[in-house]
Amino acid sequence: MTLDDIDTSLLRLVQSDGQATAQELGAALNLSASQAGRRRQRLEAEGVITHYAARLDPGKLGLSVQAFVQVHLGTHGAETARDFARLVRTRPEIVSVWTMTGEADYLLRVWTEDLAGLNRLIHEVLLAHSGVARVQSQIVMDQIKQDAPLPIG
Repeated sequence: MTLDDIDTSLLRLVQSDGQATAQELGAALNLSASQAGRRRQRLEAEGVITHYAARLDPGKLGLSVQAFVQVHLGTHGAETARDFARLVRTRPEIVSVWTMTGEADYLLRVWTEDLAGLNRLIHEVLLAHSGVARVQSQIVMDQIKQDAPLPIG
């Protein structure tokens, strides 16, 4: 798929404000509202724009501990991987999961109300899983740069 300069500008705009109206996009792009709306719809239909979401303040929701947890599996079969993937999908405190190269098999980003919640997640959920050999966690002290928009063009 080829994106022109207007497409990349539109993508930058919707990454910073997913609720921007076609009129607002058109004004920023020097297009009519209908042209801007059609471009956004095309990018949605082609799967470039996959969804829209709101950013929430974790502290106002009672979530005070953010951590990254490395998970090392004891065995590496397809069934173990499927079973572990099923487990992490069911846990709301695990907000994202990546498979990794290197020593750890998975990297989890988690949010909990407190350290006791993180401890429960690690000991009662992750280490209790039969495929998990060990975990290593790093607690976030401060986030210097917020999750940023993707670099486009």
